[in-house]
Formats: sequence, structure tokens, C-alpha cells
Amino acid sequence: MLAAATLAGCSSLDVVGKQSVTSFDTILKTIPDQVETDEMNGGFALAAPDGTVRFIWSQDYSKSPLHDVMLELEAKPFVDAGLDTGKLPDNYAAYEGMLMVGTKLGNDQLEYGGEPTALAAYEQIVKKYRQSINYHTSLDHYGVLLGDGNMFEWARDFGTNSATGEIQDKDIVFALNPDPLIAAGVDPEKVNGWAYTQVSTDDGDVWKFLKPFNVQ
Repeated sequence: MLAAATLAGCSSLDVVGKQSVTSFDTILKTIPDQVETDEMNGGFALAAPDGTVRFIWSQDYSKSPLHDVMLELEAKPFVDAGLDTGKLPDNYAAYEGMLMVGTKLGNDQLEYGGEPTALAAYEQIVKKYRQSINYHTSLDHYGVLLGDGNMFEWARDFGTNSATGEIQDKDIVFALNPDPLIAAGVDPEKVNGWAYTQVSTDDGDVWKFLKPFNVQ
């Protein structure tokens, strides 16, 4: 997951980018009740089955109030584990019992052939900010990089999902870089509902907070 190589190249040869769109569409069609318009952030949101975290992506980067791609999650598990929200870095926001972390991709006024859809908005990321789309070979997962080691990932093929360990056979995974949270007071062993574990990457093992789910 998590720091795997991003395969770039010209769009005509970008197999990962194109296949990620098909795979992401499968997610949207598999859990349609968990996908909704997000008016506050001017885009779309995919919620975890337990409702504790959402992946949000903008439909127009010129109008995004804060981030273009982000995670919104319940703050309580981290606050209960010692989090001082006042010590979080600038890529975090804390409000109404929630935390938001993400990144700004650009200031583009995105154009669509018709009414924007969740899939069309994802395709804009692939088209304009391909470097934000990740592929982790060993897990066979695609993902959207949210900056500073945070990300949302999903299995390329739900039927042959090869994830192992804490994310064994999981179709979608919400992942947080634990370092800024720990620096803000969190005891990582006391965070309920998130797995604190090492994940193998091309650059070695890294620690992450993970929240994985099956969606089938």
C-alpha cells in the first residue's frame, strides 16, 4: 500500500490508470448505498460500511474549500488515545467530532460532458493528476494518494484479492500515516477501531493506521 511505485507514462500506455477506473467503478456499483454527493466539500464521498470514515473526492478543484482528495474520520478513537487536535499539522482539520486529512491537487475548473458523476470525478484525477494514483504490486491494490502517507486503496479484483496480514482479503482500505497523530499525543496501541501495523512496501516496512473492509 502504501508507498508503492506509481507507474507513469503516456496516457495511451497507462494500463494502471485505465484499469483503476474500471476497478473503481466496480466499487461504486458494489456499494452504491455508501456513495453519495458531498455538498460541503463539493464532490463525492464513499463511506466505510461502519460509517466511521469516508473517502471524499472533489468534482471541481477551483471550488474545493480545503482539499481535493481527503479522508474524513471520527476523531473519538484518537482523542480517547491522547490526541491533542491543536497539535495536528496543517493538512488536518478538526471539527464537530471529526478529523479531515487530505491534499490539494490543483485549482482546475474541471469540465464534464454532462452532469458530474462519482466515476467521472475520479477519472479527472487519473486524467489530470495521474501521479496521485498508486498501484501496490504485492497486494494487487489501486489507491489514491492523499498526501503525507495517507491514502484510500481498493483491490484490483475482488475475486482474486491477494492482500495479506491485517488487510487479508479486504476489498477497501483506509490508511493513515500515524506519525503526525503520534506527535500530537496519540498512543497508537490505544486507538480503537484502527489496526496499527507494519505494511510492506517497495521501500521497506512502514507503520500505518488501517481500517480495512470487505464490501461483497
